[in-house]
Amino acid sequence: MKIIDKDNKIAFAELELMAENMFGDLIKAVVDIENEIIALDAELHADEEKELLVRGSRQENLWGINLYPEEIGDDFIEFDSMINLRPSWGNKSRGIDDKQTQAKIVNIVNSLVER
Repeated sequence: MKIIDKDNKIAFAELELMAENMFGDLIKAVVDIENEIIALDAELHADEEKELLVRGSRQENLWGINLYPEEIGDDFIEFDSMINLRPSWGNKSRGIDDKQTQAKIVNIVNSLVER
C-alpha cells in the first residue's frame, strides 16, 4: 500500500506497474477528500480505508474508487466500491452519487498523479 499527497505524488508509470502487479488493469484506491490524500495499491478498499482512518482521516471523507491506467478521460476513474454504500448519509449505491464529491475526487487524483 502507498499513500500519496501533495508532497508525495505518484508517476503515472508507477500506477501502470501497480495495476500489472495486482489486478492486471486496475488499482483500488481510497480518497480522503478533506485532506486530499489517496491510499493506493491494496487488495481491498477496506484495507486502504482502515489505514487512512488510523492516520486520522474521518469516515465521511473517504471514498473508494478504481483507477484504470490503460484508459483515458472519464474511463480512467471508476466510482465503485463497497465502502461507498452509505444509505444513512444519502449514498445508496456502491458508486458516488454526489456530482460535487465526484468532481473533488477527480481534481485530487489529477493533482496527485503526474502524467
